[in-house]
Amino acid sequence: MLLILLSYLAGALTILSPCILPVLPFVFARAGQPFMKSGLPLLLGMALTFAGVATLAAVGGGWAVQANQVGRWIALAVMAVLGLTLIMPSLADRLTRPLVALGSRLTEKASAEQQSGGGVWPSFLLGVATGLLWAPCAGPILGLILTGAALQGASVGTTLLLAAYAAGAATSLAMALLIGGKVFQTMKRSLGVGEWLRKGLGVLVLIGVAAIALGLDTGLLTRLSSGGTNRIEQSLLSRFGAAQPMNAARAPLNALPVEGAMPPLTGATEWINSPPLTTEQLRGKVVLVDFWTYSCINCVRTIPYVRAWAEKYRDQGLVVIGVHTPEFAFEKSPANVRDAVRRFGVTYPVAMDNDFAIWRAFDNRYWPAHYFIDAKGNIRYHHFGEGDYEHSERVIQQLLKEAGAANVDQAVVQVRAQGAEAAATAEVASPETYVGYARAKHFVSPGGFGFDERKTYAAAPLKLNDWSLSGDWIVRSEHADLQGTGGRLAFRFKARDLHLVMGPSSMGQPVRFRIRIDGQAPGADAGVDIDAQGLGQIDSQRLYQLVRQSGGARERTFEIEFLDPGVQVFAFTFG
Repeated sequence: MLLILLSYLAGALTILSPCILPVLPFVFARAGQPFMKSGLPLLLGMALTFAGVATLAAVGGGWAVQANQVGRWIALAVMAVLGLTLIMPSLADRLTRPLVALGSRLTEKASAEQQSGGGVWPSFLLGVATGLLWAPCAGPILGLILTGAALQGASVGTTLLLAAYAAGAATSLAMALLIGGKVFQTMKRSLGVGEWLRKGLGVLVLIGVAAIALGLDTGLLTRLSSGGTNRIEQSLLSRFGAAQPMNAARAPLNALPVEGAMPPLTGATEWINSPPLTTEQLRGKVVLVDFWTYSCINCVRTIPYVRAWAEKYRDQGLVVIGVHTPEFAFEKSPANVRDAVRRFGVTYPVAMDNDFAIWRAFDNRYWPAHYFIDAKGNIRYHHFGEGDYEHSERVIQQLLKEAGAANVDQAVVQVRAQGAEAAATAEVASPETYVGYARAKHFVSPGGFGFDERKTYAAAPLKLNDWSLSGDWIVRSEHADLQGTGGRLAFRFKARDLHLVMGPSSMGQPVRFRIRIDGQAPGADAGVDIDAQGLGQIDSQRLYQLVRQSGGARERTFEIEFLDPGVQVFAFTFG
């Protein structure tokens, strides 16, 4: 709803864009006629036609992201032409002459019918024709919406955004129609700025086309994480009172409501443990869809239960599908995800959702998230976050019985998780903390971050949940890169467990490290990825458990020293 509102407001501002010039004569021509019978039908037809034509443009742009081989190159050519038309209005004029000619013929017909005494429908037809005149003009704001639609993929949501944009533009035109031609002079004064914005956007579109054509969208650009976007989105949602995951109400198990149909599983970039699955293939099965990402500690702690459910109920008709949607860029690597699937003992199908296509189809917001689908393909229950495992298993049992499964075991699984998979304690007082500057908090090294540049950092006194760097580092938006040897991180925490998400800068080059707790070797408080002396080795990009306090959660000072160069550090998590 927020995006639709912003699109509507953007459309309302279109009256300050050169894009609106071709349609003003037709709008002002209705100034002397009744608004409800003449002006309103005109604007309605114009908005609907514009939204339809612009949606087709969004579909064409979406091919540049979704299509492969020949279709991909055709789509790139379409996007390149769009960019050139933004820079060169004369080119846009030549390319759109057939559409404008059609609009002109319809305009003449509608005007003739209007003069012969026609009413609402001739005005609506005139609006359709005017929409054809308007649609080829990609103004700066519209160009941004179409570019976003191309990146996200054309959908019903795209059409709604374009319709909201068209409605906003129609609203501003209605005001101009009611107020009169005085708006004309105000609009003209804005044309210079609008034209520069238009050309600037055209340059950006061409840069984007070049990046995709050179493969940067699957090379360099894949180092950028989509998770940050979703975090920003979640931050916006929290401002409107949706900060915490909202789980389904506890309806009686024999009366679970239908929350909607299961969305398609199209858009996965790769499948592990299975060929691609479709909703049609799954009809008649009870399905559990588990959204996770392998370095997320909350996801890791749910895996033992999901794994146990998949094994226990497989023969009675349950299909578990793990949808791996990455938070960090390294989680897009098929090799990394396959290694995680092996380490966690996951044998059920896993869809790699690197483009967040399945995530968006489910309108998901959280890691982990579980969706329970009945044999008819309807979502009947969902749960966000850890915990409430017994009720989730009861839902599985109920859906299996509804599907006709016989002798469904009414006991619940007993899980004895080890290592990082063990449930957190209630005494955790330290939050997930990111090392990259985009989401970092409580960083106390003197002088703060040197953004994307090499800097020598120094340690600092720490209060609870403060952290610092020492040594030579380059702190980037998502992680920190150690330069040379001897770099350190320190964190004052209160929890039983401390984990650190990190990896070698160059794959195949392991990095040795040593940790201390309150200045001493960890001994009995060592996590599963180090020994009692605090020594360990980073051999892959993943979550490492470094501390498990044998006496439970206590406030301690953790320090890690890297004995080799070439490490990337992403985030602390606790349990």
